[in-house]
Amino acid sequence: MKFSVLILGNSSATPIYERHPTAQVVNHNEQLFLIDCGEGTQMQLSRYGIKSNRINHIFISHLHGDHYLGLVGLISSMHLVGRKTDLHIYGPAALQEILAVNFKYSETELRYNLVFHPTNPEESEVIFEGNCISVRTFPLRHRIACTGFRFQELPRPAKLNMEKVQQLQIPGPLLNGIKWGLDFTDLSGNVHRSDELTSPAPKSRSYAYCSDTVRIPDYLPFIQGADLLYHESTFLHEMSDRAVETFHTTALEAGEIAAESSVGKLLLGHYSARYKTKELVLLQDEARTAFSNAHLSVEGHWYDVD
Repeated sequence: MKFSVLILGNSSATPIYERHPTAQVVNHNEQLFLIDCGEGTQMQLSRYGIKSNRINHIFISHLHGDHYLGLVGLISSMHLVGRKTDLHIYGPAALQEILAVNFKYSETELRYNLVFHPTNPEESEVIFEGNCISVRTFPLRHRIACTGFRFQELPRPAKLNMEKVQQLQIPGPLLNGIKWGLDFTDLSGNVHRSDELTSPAPKSRSYAYCSDTVRIPDYLPFIQGADLLYHESTFLHEMSDRAVETFHTTALEAGEIAAESSVGKLLLGHYSARYKTKELVLLQDEARTAFSNAHLSVEGHWYDVD
């Protein structure tokens, strides 16, 4: 079952050549989610072969422009290409007003339903739950209200031993129940236990996304043990005073947070425009002094959650 993340943009607020404001796509079993939507997001989606109308859920962490200013354009383009299915937006309550004002004065009447779900910046809550995955918010501490998101797979079924299934000629309609722990009784009355007909279920995987935040311990429980963590790392630690002033995190702090939270892999992002692309390796090197499995996020690259 696929679970991966595509980086569309990994820069901070100030524009810079070849880097884009924050946006990324989560693909879970071919269900696509968009996290944040900075300027140019729809162009990045096109560049990397993602059809926008496959996205039904968009999560906005906070209302600084580099995280949402591409949203009105994306919503409008979905309208222009004939979208019919509902689009769910999850974000700060004021975002609903921002969208309404834009569409009011452009006299835009969408051809599809825009379903808005306000997030609570003060408390963690599950805001989406599908058949296979849930999404939970958690409070971060930035200059304005900001939330992170954790994508958590729901428990997965055990794997069938198809050789035994075929030997016992188990009817197809019973197979799903066996995967979830039901025993099978054959025509002779013999009971075959579920654990004899299956191998253990794959572990549930998780992806945690930490948008803009100063380093605080409060959100660590919500990212604990994540298989993949994306954490902002705007500055090198030599600029830690500036990071505190602007409510951001340094690369070293991101590495320390990953180590403290026992995550599997760390992706760095939200790079300050002061660092040229060839200089970003300095951020990676710094993070790796605290957490060896730290990597730069690269636009256009997919990262597996495993």
